Amino acid sequence: MKNKTVVITGASSGIGKACAEAFAIRGANVVISGRNIKNLEDTATELRKTGAQILAVAGDVSNETDCKILIKKAIEKFVEIDVLINNAGISMRALFADLDLDIIRKVMNTNFWGTVYCTKYALPYLLKSKGSVVGISSIAGYNGLPGRTGYSASKFAMHGFLDALRIENLKTGLHVMIACPGYTASNIRNAALVADGSSQGGSPRDEKKMMTAEEVAQEIVKAIEKRKRTLVLTGQGKLAVWMNKFFPSLTDKLVFNAVANEGEISLTMPSPKEKEK
Repeated sequence: MKNKTVVITGASSGIGKACAEAFAIRGANVVISGRNIKNLEDTATELRKTGAQILAVAGDVSNETDCKILIKKAIEKFVEIDVLINNAGISMRALFADLDLDIIRKVMNTNFWGTVYCTKYALPYLLKSKGSVVGISSIAGYNGLPGRTGYSASKFAMHGFLDALRIENLKTGLHVMIACPGYTASNIRNAALVADGSSQGGSPRDEKKMMTAEEVAQEIVKAIEKRKRTLVLTGQGKLAVWMNKFFPSLTDKLVFNAVANEGEISLTMPSPKEKEK
């Protein structure tokens, strides 16, 4: 990866930041993007200590113009793009019956359309370099998860988009990879949107038992170097994907029970009388 140019969205924290550091240590030129300007600049300052060339571009991937500007500035600075990591994303925790539809629109605009926009403007340069397009997805892109209708929909859409893009480019040398980290210790659960559109504000899970963002980043970088088609991390994640393929009905029940036991949301619908109360 030395002297290669890598563009990473959602890179001011979590997996995106860890990926940026992993590439910087390998000698790559790294372009990072995020909505929080202060966090983005702080991350850029940290990354420059590795000796790598770093460009920070503030922007919101749900805004097509911001995505176009991100790629334009990357090319102005480094001339080419070798890797695009579509990492920016938001999550949600609410039953579909309860949520405001604007939540699903917001999740789709960031997770799906953000991937589409950035990939569209980076594609000419990635085709020239025979580079890599990566989508940081989730097991929710293989298994629909209760309480995450918008999130699962956005990841399924990302999978369909990237799968089709891969097939379109079987003869061009473009590498397309979908990475599903599984539960990772990061800020995404704290910022997850609840039924009224506000942030969840805390994680109900024990973050200490999860993979760290740094561990996930190392796996992603290695998978890109090997030009893998898919990357599914954790034994639980691999089992879920396998079971959904061969035992979908059983998997539905297991997923229901697993989410119900988390206690984040109630999967028991209230009776009409309870609703009146």
